[in-house]
Amino acid sequence: MGSGAVVSGGLRISCDKDTGVAVLTLDRPARLNAIDLATASELASAWRAFRFDDSVRAVVVTGAGERAFCTGLDRTAEVPQPGSPFMVDDPLLRVGPKANDCWKPVVAAVRGMACGGAFYLLGEAEFVVADETATFFDPHTTYGMVSAYESVYMAHRMPYGEAARMALMGNAERMSARRAYDLGLVSEVTPPGGALAAAVRCAEVVASYPPEGVQGTVRALWTAHETARAHAFAQSPHLIALGNLPPARQAELFSGRRPDGFRTR
Repeated sequence: MGSGAVVSGGLRISCDKDTGVAVLTLDRPARLNAIDLATASELASAWRAFRFDDSVRAVVVTGAGERAFCTGLDRTAEVPQPGSPFMVDDPLLRVGPKANDCWKPVVAAVRGMACGGAFYLLGEAEFVVADETATFFDPHTTYGMVSAYESVYMAHRMPYGEAARMALMGNAERMSARRAYDLGLVSEVTPPGGALAAAVRCAEVVASYPPEGVQGTVRALWTAHETARAHAFAQSPHLIALGNLPPARQAELFSGRRPDGFRTR
């Protein structure tokens, strides 16, 4: 079986040339696979490279370690912002495949926490496989931040009321993999540690089909939500700029968080 592996900063990429499946791993387990600016740039580059690699016909995206798939933007990242509420620089807007015009099918494999900015990746995957340890939550409101882009992605993947509950409950509540499966956010739940293998099996099946039909289907599925998503995204910058607390106050709330103060449903 032919395969290749590339490690670049916060990413690890392996490609099996026989099956046509690439596995893209967020490889910052010590930071719960939070995405810093360098990793955000590497993700965008990886998706663009997949566009030109005909040997890659499907991609699985996952996170290293047992604790987290991804916990969003690394809070140590310094992101300068324009002074206008109509312009917000969000480094995570380019971390997903669709944002980089990559229409090869993507399956997400989730173990542990998936929260906040993780939804930029989950929202642009075709479907999600999670193991029983997976939990999903959005901590933005807890720390005085607007959940804008994340909520738009989730409102297209699950019932409105559940997306609203996740966004508004913040860090106080985590959605279990089983609950996420019941709502349609997750398409398969596996025993602990089994999500990656199950996602790869799905990707191998899809990669075995003629790629033109597969990629056209991915594009057609995305079109079903694209117009509404684009309109919602257009409102996000000034909502974030007007609704977010100053960074120093956010940091104060974050430093005072209680990691054991949540419940899972």
